[in-house]
Amino acid sequence: MCLGIPGKIIEINQTIGVKMAKIDFGGVIREACIEAIPEAKIGDYTIIHAGFALNILSEKEALETLSLLQDISDFNNDLEPDEQEF
Repeated sequence: MCLGIPGKIIEINQTIGVKMAKIDFGGVIREACIEAIPEAKIGDYTIIHAGFALNILSEKEALETLSLLQDISDFNNDLEPDEQEF
């Protein structure tokens, strides 16, 4: 399964002619290619998968998605070790 994670654009730059951005994932900063969303601006939220921005989403959508991902993580952490499928 592939998972795109919402992040907030905090900086935009050009790297060897490619539009790139620094993305804040709740304090973890990573760089991603934003060529597919040329309208992106600092402060926008975007879905990132494998280092590429897929689309822009509202802050409300981003925060709802992050909350759901946290709920999944919390549920997984609450399972007993022998109940986990990993």
